Amino acid sequence: MSVQKVQKFLNELDRLKKVSGSLNEQTIRPAFRDLLRDWCRSADLHLLEEAPFETKKGAKVYPDGTIVHDLRVPHGYWEAKDTKDDLDAEIAAKLRKGYPDTNIVYENAAVAVLRQNGTEVMRSDMTDPEKLSELLSLFFRWERPEIRDWRQAVRQFHADLPAVVQALRERIADAYEGNEDFRDKASEFLHHAKATINPTIGEADVREMLIQHVLTEEIFNHVFNDSDFHRENNVAKTLYELERLFFRGNVKRDTLRALEPYYAAIRAAAASITSHAEKQKFLKVIYEGFYKTYNPKAADRLGVVYTHNEIVRFMIDGADWLCREHFGRGLIDEDVHILDPCTGTGTYVCELLEYFRGDREKMQRKYQREIHANEVAILPYYVANLNIEATYAEITGQYAEYANLCFVDTLDNVAALGLRKGHQHDMFAAVSDENIKRVREQNQKTISVVIGNPPYNANQQNENENNKNRTYGRIDQTIKDTYVKQSTAQKTKVYDMYSRFFRWATDRLGDGPAGRRWRNRLRDEPQLHR
Repeated sequence: MSVQKVQKFLNELDRLKKVSGSLNEQTIRPAFRDLLRDWCRSADLHLLEEAPFETKKGAKVYPDGTIVHDLRVPHGYWEAKDTKDDLDAEIAAKLRKGYPDTNIVYENAAVAVLRQNGTEVMRSDMTDPEKLSELLSLFFRWERPEIRDWRQAVRQFHADLPAVVQALRERIADAYEGNEDFRDKASEFLHHAKATINPTIGEADVREMLIQHVLTEEIFNHVFNDSDFHRENNVAKTLYELERLFFRGNVKRDTLRALEPYYAAIRAAAASITSHAEKQKFLKVIYEGFYKTYNPKAADRLGVVYTHNEIVRFMIDGADWLCREHFGRGLIDEDVHILDPCTGTGTYVCELLEYFRGDREKMQRKYQREIHANEVAILPYYVANLNIEATYAEITGQYAEYANLCFVDTLDNVAALGLRKGHQHDMFAAVSDENIKRVREQNQKTISVVIGNPPYNANQQNENENNKNRTYGRIDQTIKDTYVKQSTAQKTKVYDMYSRFFRWATDRLGDGPAGRRWRNRLRDEPQLHR
């Protein structure tokens, strides 16, 4: 099969030569790119064009291609040159600039050279399908140590995590039983969480939040080299106050020792990723894998799966066009407030910042005052906060706290749904004073655009299922009074999370676009047609 792929490339190369009469780099590069991309598909790898690579001296270079794993760790690189170029001289020049030399193919449509671990391991006449196939097979079979160690660490993590979680649960139970300071602080946290995040939260949920907080500290401290994030975030501070009352020093080190290979593999993998955007994707993969190992039922209920950036960018483009076409203003304009009500890992907010980066002054205003986001689960809340602040820092070159992220269940936050009618009730507590301030301020804004991806599961209101979604009184009643009355759809589907978030968004907006990612075509949602 590999020889067939190479032969297909050679056929395309011959066609390009006849059409263009030339074999310069710009003409031939697409053909070899397509060959690599075809090979990547069969190896579960991805080809990125001209992705930045940070050299040992801190400069950025841009290989023509970077092949990455799902984890976003680079597998190898590709650099194309003109046929007339002296390939050896070009390779030497690239190495002097600090180009990667772990696993890279240089080619000029006549000769291909494979270098691995600082040494040339093979060169091939590119018109010889057998030899070129052999070279590329060596290139794709190569495995970097970080990936090998990562795969082993993940297998060990699956085996070790249950015992570590059980040990944590026992220590938390002991703290509830015999530590009055901890018990009082946990009770206060629970009271505040019920008032703002979700009225159905119980003591067991507080314990789970605390466990996730403890287990992920090492992850968040190293992905973006931001050792202060996990301690400076306003919600994390509150959980740290609980943690220090029962879990520190030797007790903490001994309990988490079994997970150190996993943390070490994350540190090593993160260190090999120099692109900020790829680090974001790396963090999402870590988050998704961690959550599904730690608590697969919660992962299913919360819809723990991230939206691909290409879809997000398409939705942002569409929302901007709708705003300009029908409301005379674009997303970047002043007083156009945008809300992602279920932000997950913060992808929509990060992509909005990228969308606005061409106008730095307006982008900073949006970040500070006009882009809002909510999240109800502690782990994605942390990931979103880290991603959003890191994106802003990468664009502007300076750190600024993202003060518009709220730790709240959007579907319970119905305070602002009557805002257009001039009435609004207040919320008196939160997991932190800062968080309640943020929720109140968001509720006072006139939201212009709602955009995001609701949790994806649909049919878990069936009483025979063990992993049901909870009910939402105000929203469910509104759905009953509107969608149910006019729908022939199965009633449980009318109350799925897609319908609930759509109902909430339309009530919150009044006039304005609501952009949501639907799991299938809109024709499968008959309750929304009327």
